[in-house]
Amino acid sequence: MTGRLVPPDFLWGAATSAFQSEGGLDVDGRGTSVWDVFAQRPGAIEDGADGSRACDSYRRWREDVALLAELGLGAYRFSVGWSRIVPEGTGRVEPRGLDHYERLVDALLAAGIEPVLTLNHWDMPQALMAAGGWAARDTAAAFAELTTAVAGRLADRVSWWVTQNEPWIVSLLGYQLGLHAPGVTDLRAAVAAGHHMLLAHGLGADVLHQYRGTRVGVALSLFPCEPASPSEDDAAAAWGSDGYVNRWYLDPLLAGGYPDDMRAHWERAVGPLDVVRDGDEAAIGGRSDFLGVNYYTRRVMAAAEAGDGRPFPWRVVPPREEVERTDAGWEVAPRSFGDLLTRLARDYPGTPLLVTENGGVFGDGPTHDGRVHDTRRTAFLRGHVAAMAEAMDAGADVRGYLHWSLLDNFEWAMGYRPRFGLVHVDYATGRRTVKDSGRYLAQVARTGGLPPVPGIAPFG
Repeated sequence: MTGRLVPPDFLWGAATSAFQSEGGLDVDGRGTSVWDVFAQRPGAIEDGADGSRACDSYRRWREDVALLAELGLGAYRFSVGWSRIVPEGTGRVEPRGLDHYERLVDALLAAGIEPVLTLNHWDMPQALMAAGGWAARDTAAAFAELTTAVAGRLADRVSWWVTQNEPWIVSLLGYQLGLHAPGVTDLRAAVAAGHHMLLAHGLGADVLHQYRGTRVGVALSLFPCEPASPSEDDAAAAWGSDGYVNRWYLDPLLAGGYPDDMRAHWERAVGPLDVVRDGDEAAIGGRSDFLGVNYYTRRVMAAAEAGDGRPFPWRVVPPREEVERTDAGWEVAPRSFGDLLTRLARDYPGTPLLVTENGGVFGDGPTHDGRVHDTRRTAFLRGHVAAMAEAMDAGADVRGYLHWSLLDNFEWAMGYRPRFGLVHVDYATGRRTVKDSGRYLAQVARTGGLPPVPGIAPFG
């Protein structure tokens, strides 16, 4: 596949988030975030790491913009640090935080790079936990305050806005299993958290749509759920898991309300869904100008009895066949990526799609020649872009592809061990080294084609 894959105005780019890359947690009036506090828990983060330095991008942001320009990428997804802008969660706005992001946006635009701005990428102010964080309805109103502050400064220059990043992951890991900040383990709180993040999207979108030319969406972590066998039981398990992971968020955003089958599942698990009040679904739906698609792998599902730690009758199982895996053990499944994009186009017609994250963990570092020959990531990238192009040929309206991540960075509870970047970061010095995969994406962005990866077949 070497011809032009996509339209000339397609957005090729890369993504980061504030807490994972910025560091500088104690400068310019920034408040404490839930991740600052969570990282202080013994054993919460691998090797006792935290985000105090990360990639030092709060200071080195000009270097990061220069890297994007060097690679010829036309878009950069980044997030604002909520605690930098509204340090106490509500009320006082810190102008130094807004000044920083204004400088970044202006530099991106000057370099011909489209900003894709995420408002909440998991780093809510710790002060909001006094009322329960996302489990509390008032946090949606606090998010609207953040949106108002950022939009007032930047909506005249930023067109693409992502309100929330991966509400299912926040609900699951942050409020159900306690593996991410804020470390809550309460299934009912998890349901409330997911709902309030969607409600906050609606409130934030209403603010942003007051500005001409803004496009607003949510970035969802979407996992195709495929049955482990041809049996009816496994097919039902896959459909149920799809409701839990995907449709519970897709349907209220794009199809008018929560799916009935998942309402019934949740009511069996946690009781009446009184957290969903009259008018909430109307306040969530009809406000998305696009859908952000974060894709990493698929889920292979088998039927199982509900029980302790498993509120629903399904479980994730390994694929029956041998599969390629990343260094994090995740299956490399580009065909499922293409199927997902095609399914979204079919089930939610008329919704533009923006691939806001796609990537894998591959631990290659600099070799004797000073370069990073991450051939497996390059093959991963090629396979997924090819699958995306095939889905577009089949009718999926995909407007851009933003690889996760521009930089190796702080990978939440896993610390600094996993490396997702197109650019290698030496954490001791902050030195950036463009990997071969970064050079490959640059070639794709420049030519619009998909050259072969020397010496290796693409994942498929």
